[in-house]
Amino acid sequence: MPRPVLVLWDVDHTLVRAGRGGVALYELVLAELYGLGLPAQLASMAGRTDTSIALEVLTAAGVDAVAELPRFHEALAGRAADVAEMVRVQGVVLPGVRQVLAAVAGHAADGPVVQSLLTGNLPALAKVKLTALGLTEHLDFDIGGYGDVSSVRADLVPIARRRAAVRYGVDFSGRATVLIGDTPHDVEAAAATGARSVGVATGRFSAAELAAAAADVVLPDLADTDRAVAAILGHEV
Repeated sequence: MPRPVLVLWDVDHTLVRAGRGGVALYELVLAELYGLGLPAQLASMAGRTDTSIALEVLTAAGVDAVAELPRFHEALAGRAADVAEMVRVQGVVLPGVRQVLAAVAGHAADGPVVQSLLTGNLPALAKVKLTALGLTEHLDFDIGGYGDVSSVRADLVPIARRRAAVRYGVDFSGRATVLIGDTPHDVEAAAATGARSVGVATGRFSAAELAAAAADVVLPDLADTDRAVAAILGHEV
């Protein structure tokens, strides 16, 4: 019997590089709401959720982070479209991504194969980035796990699974879910929820660092379509 697979993609540095789109959005909203600039000396945003990042940014800016978080998130979502042109001009789709998305989608005839997102981005920002760079065709945005619900990335996995189960009538528990991402945070989120993980060394973390985080498979990039699809679908690589 064909195995169902829920494929959950990270966005930044896994599917695309979005230029300064995300940073520019934070700068825009901080200035608009509080008349402030983006604080210096922030921790790396790699692999973190927008909830985690926003709490740090607001605290560093001297704003009551917990009280202001809903308002800040709402403003980020409301102004996300304003950075679409910046993403279109500055952003790039990473090598092999279009081919792998299409190839994975082509396996749906073998069993339920659903592709969505497991990303630290807010839903609106994720959609802006991927729409601007033409990557919407094979992704179901409605069932993803997004960074507006928790500062902990692993918390997003059961949300995506539940949404996918309701929409498609399929159980995607355990290793029927696979996370693809470029940071140890992606790998750790998979491990914490019993999912599989494919680490892709297209961000700031090396293949060795992703392997040390215990990714099930580590790829240098997604340029080798056959190898990437085999890793994602749990076949031999």
